[in-house]
Amino acid sequence: MPLGLLGKKLGHTRVYDADGILTPVTVVLVGPNRVIQVKTTESDGYNAVQLGFDDQKESRLTKPLLGHIKKHNAAAVKRIREFRDFSKEVKPGETVGADLFAVGQFVDCIGVTKGRGFEGVVARWGFRGGDMTHGAKGWHRRSGAIGQRLFPGTVMRGMKMPGHMGAVQRTAQNLEIVQVRKDDNILLIRGNFPGSEGDYCVVREAKKIGINSKRHVAILTARKKAKEAAANAGKKDDKKGAAAKKK
Repeated sequence: MPLGLLGKKLGHTRVYDADGILTPVTVVLVGPNRVIQVKTTESDGYNAVQLGFDDQKESRLTKPLLGHIKKHNAAAVKRIREFRDFSKEVKPGETVGADLFAVGQFVDCIGVTKGRGFEGVVARWGFRGGDMTHGAKGWHRRSGAIGQRLFPGTVMRGMKMPGHMGAVQRTAQNLEIVQVRKDDNILLIRGNFPGSEGDYCVVREAKKIGINSKRHVAILTARKKAKEAAANAGKKDDKKGAAAKKK
């Protein structure tokens, strides 16, 4: 995890680029992130940086956590995250923010999905369910048979069944940074990623940039076509103007 920041998902909006192309974005507050501890191979056996985000009252922290924070002369925070092999050199007490990333850079966003509670197989797994007619006799949203009559005669492990849905950590990969607002410590990230508005998240450098290269090429191709269309429209207007002057 070379570079990363703790953040908070603020909401969604849309922005327009210079060519008038609309882009849906997620607004993420990523600072200030306070450097609490810098671990090294000599002292801890590995290289890492501990970042803290969102100030908190000391009275609301546990004694072990508060002791750890005071040991490094840091301010009380709500969230702490450790990033291994942090590529930027930082010192305890410093702050990092949105300027850690650049426009056009691709990142991975880690969040916790919305909790749905206990759900049946139709909502949880997308099962078809039974017929919604009168003759179905109450078998409308059930899963159907889950075992076998012959060997092994038991329910197979991993069978999709009703249960708790949501409230799990998920990562959305290869999302493009559309805008970086350094003064406000805000990133505008193309698309969406798991989590509700106000939830904490992690924004890190993309690890698998090549996996989604087709989408990246499509985005760049669409932008190129839009610019060429705008340029051609301008040339046509110039030709019309020149023809009108000759007349």
